[in-house]
This record gives sequence, structure tokens and C-alpha cells, in this order.
Amino acid sequence: MTPAEQDPNQVLIFDTTLRDGEQSPGISLNTSEKLEIAQQLARLGVDIVEAGFPIASPGDFEAVETIARQVEGPVIAGLARIHVGDIDAAWNALRDASRPRIHTFVSTSDIHIEHQMRSTREDVIGLTRAGVAHAKQYVDDVEFSPMDATRSDVEFTAEVVQIAIDEGATTINIPDTVGYTMPHEYTAFLGRLYELAPGLRDVVLSVHCHDDLGLAVANSFAGVLAGARQVECAINGLGERAGNASLEEIVMLLRTRQADIGLDTNAVSQEIARASRLVSRMTGYAVQPNKAIVGRNAFAHESGIHQDGVLKNRETFEIMDATSIGLDSNSLVLGKHSGRHALRDALAQLGIVVDGATLNTAFKRFKEIADKKKQVTAMDLEALVTDELREEIPAYALEWFEVEASSRRPPHARVGVTLPDGSEATGSFTGDGPIDAVFHAINAATSVEAKLRDFRIDAVTSGQDALGETSVVLEVDGVSGAGQGVSTDIIEAAGRAYVRALSNAVRRRSVATEAEAATAAASRVTTP
Repeated sequence: MTPAEQDPNQVLIFDTTLRDGEQSPGISLNTSEKLEIAQQLARLGVDIVEAGFPIASPGDFEAVETIARQVEGPVIAGLARIHVGDIDAAWNALRDASRPRIHTFVSTSDIHIEHQMRSTREDVIGLTRAGVAHAKQYVDDVEFSPMDATRSDVEFTAEVVQIAIDEGATTINIPDTVGYTMPHEYTAFLGRLYELAPGLRDVVLSVHCHDDLGLAVANSFAGVLAGARQVECAINGLGERAGNASLEEIVMLLRTRQADIGLDTNAVSQEIARASRLVSRMTGYAVQPNKAIVGRNAFAHESGIHQDGVLKNRETFEIMDATSIGLDSNSLVLGKHSGRHALRDALAQLGIVVDGATLNTAFKRFKEIADKKKQVTAMDLEALVTDELREEIPAYALEWFEVEASSRRPPHARVGVTLPDGSEATGSFTGDGPIDAVFHAINAATSVEAKLRDFRIDAVTSGQDALGETSVVLEVDGVSGAGQGVSTDIIEAAGRAYVRALSNAVRRRSVATEAEAATAAASRVTTP
């Protein structure tokens, strides 16, 4: 897309939750989970979904390929270094997409060129010319990024950018890769690029800002005011190190101040809260309570003065309506007498289409919860479906547990765990508390010495009968894995989360071991 083809008052939302977001430590999403997030992003109305980095692993390739085939609406992008092999892999993963984009990049900062690439500026110019031209053979929609641009020489960056445009790039992204720049510096840098690279006005200018100094959204907004019409961001601000610009903050900033700046996005803001909850559950990364837009305190008022004002007129202390981001979803309520059709209709309202055996599985789990709760809300259903209907790889599963707890002696737990080969193993252990005892008992049953790195418990909704949502991050032989579990019983939820995290860590360890073996084998091959 060129500026001539795009509404000048419309800012494109490029979501990188599934690529940059998944690079956050401890996050390991399988193809089914990535597909579910991508489908929610489509409902949210994002313009471009960066589905992954196809060359990175067979799993990443499969996920990008699946999303390209099944998700309609957004442009589907795959990331590729400026190398032929990367670009070929991206195209092979994206070729079935109705709107594919190859996003390729190379560093332009001297510190990256010298120390990371061990190369020269001349090589960067040659790689850019050849790489963008190669990508252009496959797709019309090519995005180019000069990595670490904001720490690069602006004249050299402009030269590289102009070459990329000359070779057919339709979007130029200027990333603040390490989150170092400040808004006024970013504005000046982009302004200078416009002067030095005349072709920049004929393509879409994009910004990609990291939050290392807490300025990702501020810098992205400065970029938009300087002329950028694409913002690269992620749900809940996920991403490398301190993360990326938060999609929800960018969207609501532009929507709330539209009258003043004359800019908006295509995002369906009522889907924001649901997207935030889904990504949090899938990744195990909690949303901090005071997080802008989607934090649980974002529309809460503790001060008596604030409460009094809001009761009289919400606009006294609220600049947005909570319903505008989808926080009214608990109006949908089911009870224990609700049937399959009611459940299916309720899930359909949430954008979740299930039928046949999948509906039966969801209905069975729903009945289990409905017997323990008076009312099952939309947020409960989201948590249950995310927990129950994810595609399970051959993995560990918690079948049963017993816990003896007392203030007079340490708690003792026994568990039954289904192993990847389908057999059941039991384990028992005494721990510092009932959940700790269950975790150690699972280790004993599976004969895997996993180390707990993070454990969190949250209530899905309020009330004494609320569903408990647990998240576990653990480590096996230096490889991390995350898992989530949902139940009205916190111990059960914790156990389910632990075995899922264990499954993910063991799977990732196996993939890493296979990759190392393949690399070692390749290094032993000699040429004649």
C-alpha cells in the first residue's frame, strides 16, 4: 500500500504479538494457540498480523503457514533477515495467504554492523539491494526495516532506505530497537529521513518502538505526528526485554484524542479487553493492575472524591467508557441448567465457534464448573475454553491428586500423571504448602527435575465461587516453559498449569536437542 492508496487520516495497526511478543522469556505458544490469538486479532480489526519468524524453527514455520491459510481479513506478515534462505522460508510459509507480506530487515547502526554482523556498511547496502529485490519476486507487499535505526547515522540509514524503496519496498519501518530514543529525537530523525530519502513519501512509513525507557507509546505517537501511518505494537505491550508499544494504548490514544489530532485506526476497540485477557492466559504474562486501558484498576476508583464524582457523572474522572474496550462482557450469564445450544450461542457471541466433539468437550467442562458456581459469565467461558480446548501435544496431564494438609505437620501430596506414552505414573512428596507438595509430587511422578521460576494466582471474576486462574513458569535443564490452569479449586488449577508448563519445557528441550544434533551432524559433513 502506498500513501496514495491509504486514507491519510488512518493509522495502520501492525500487531507483532505472535512474533516479537513471543520472544519474551518463558512464552512458548503452539500452533493452535497462535491461531486462536490471530483469529482474535482479526476480530479486533488489526491491519497486519506479523505471524512469526518462519526460518526460526519448524514450529514457527508451521504456525505462520497455518495462520496464512486460515485467518482472513488482515495482511499476514512473516519476518525474514535479509538473506535468501530466510526470505524463501517466509514466502513458503505465507504463499497461501490472501494478503501476504514479507518483512525483511538488516542492521544499519555501526555497533550492530561491527559487533553483531561483523560486516561493513558496503555489505549492508549490497544485502539490502539483493534482499528486497528477492522478496519482491514473491510478493508485491514488502516491508523493510533498518534495525537499530535510531542509533544509526541518519545519512547512511537514508541511503539504505532509499535503496530498499528503489528495489520495491512498499513499507519502510524505522525501529527504535533498544528503546533508547526520546520523542523529540525520533521526530527529528524521521524528519531528516524524509529530507534525505525522497522516495519515503511514496511509501508507508512505519514505527516500531521498544519500552526500555518507558517511552514506546510516546515515541510511536511522536512518529505518527511526524508522518508515520503504521504503528507496530503488541497486545499488553509484550516483546523483547521491556516490551513493545502497547496496542491497546496506541488505539485508545488515537481514538480518544481523534478530535484533536484528526487520526484514527480501523481497530474494533470493543475487542480490546478480550484480546488482552486471551493473550495473558495463553502466555502466562499477567497484566499489571494499574496498566493503562486493560489493567483491572483502569476504571476503578478508590478515592472518595473520585467515587463521588463518577457517581454524579462518569466524565468527571473517566476519559473513556469502559464499554468501548469490551469491559461489559459479563452481561452474558449462564447457569447450571443451561444446555448445549445455550453454551454454543454464548461462545459464538464471544467469537468462539465450536460444534460436534469440540462442543461436547466444552459442555462437559462447563457443567463441571456450573455445578460449583451459581453463574458462569463470559469471562469464565473465555477462561474455560482457553484452558480446555487448546490443542494438546503428546504431553503430561494431571489425572488426580490427594493432599493432606495440617498446621501441625508439612502438607503431603499424592498425584497421578498421564505420561506422553499414555501410561499413568504416581508420585508423592511433602512440601512447604499444599501447592508446593503437588508440584514436587508431579516431578516425582514424571522423573523430571523441574525448577519453579514463577507462580501466579488470579481470580477470573469476583465472588467467593470465582474461577481461579493460575500461571506457572518453570525450567528444565535451562529451558523454560509456561502453562496455565483454570478451576474453582486453586490446587487443581495449579496442578494443571504445572503439568502444562512441564510439557512445554520438555518439548522445547527436545526441539533444542534435535536442532543441536542436526547442527553438529551438518558440521561433520565435508565437501569433496
